[in-house]
This record gives sequence, C-alpha cells and structure tokens, in this order.
Amino acid sequence: MAKTEVKTKPTEMTVADFIAAIPEARRREEAEVVDAMHRRATGQEPRMWGPSIIGYGSYDYKYDSGHSGTMCRAGYSPRKGAMTLYVMGDHYGELQGEADALLAKLGKHTSSKACLYIKKLADVDIEVLERLVALSWQGMNAKYPA
Repeated sequence: MAKTEVKTKPTEMTVADFIAAIPEARRREEAEVVDAMHRRATGQEPRMWGPSIIGYGSYDYKYDSGHSGTMCRAGYSPRKGAMTLYVMGDHYGELQGEADALLAKLGKHTSSKACLYIKKLADVDIEVLERLVALSWQGMNAKYPA
C-alpha cells in the first residue's frame, strides 16, 4: 500500500496575510478574535497548517494502522459556513466532565469528534469558548507530552 502524503503541514504563508485575505468582513473579524483567544490560551504564536488551518504548537501522532504525522496541538479554520475549532472532542480524559459542562454553557454550536462548529461568534459565550480552548490545550499536553 502506497504511503499517502499528509496535506496538513506547516506552510510559509503568514497568519496575518491569511486573515487579511478572508473576503467576508465578519468572518475576518471573528478570525482575529479567535486568534487572540488561542494565543492567550496556549501561549503560542500561530502558523498556517495547510491552506486554511491556523495552528498553535504541534505534536506527533501514530495510529494503530501505522499512519503517523505531525499536527497542530490547537487550531481553527475560519471557513465560510462556520468557524471550525479543533479541540479534544470526546477525548478529554479526566477533563471530560469539565469539558461537557462548558459545552452545555457555550451557546449555539454543533460538534463532531474533534471539532466545534460556530456559525457566529455572537451566538456563543466567548469566555466559555476560551476556557474550552485552554482545556483542550491542557488535555493535549497531558495526552501528548512535549
């Protein structure tokens, strides 16, 4: 079986240039808010991962299938349909109860295994969202020590 190349890897594009190029003003402003939130929660400077993910930190992973790679520890993508935040989802371990309580207070959102989807930041509690980002960062650091 041929090894597939991972497409989501660090790029040379600057985060500032990427955000400035977002066509919709509201989404561009939201991207700046979420960037500042991630910087505070992680203490990391962002970099672009692939064409559309703004990521903070990195970790190495290896699946049971043998597939391995490197990915950002935290990140988001200001997509047209929704702001997508990459979080621990249902993998918080000992922190799962706290994560579930925060998700219940977050406001209007949908989620999948490791993503939060927010159509408008105005529909969620920003302080709760920042706490979720920080909690996910804490969980990632526990699961994948640096």
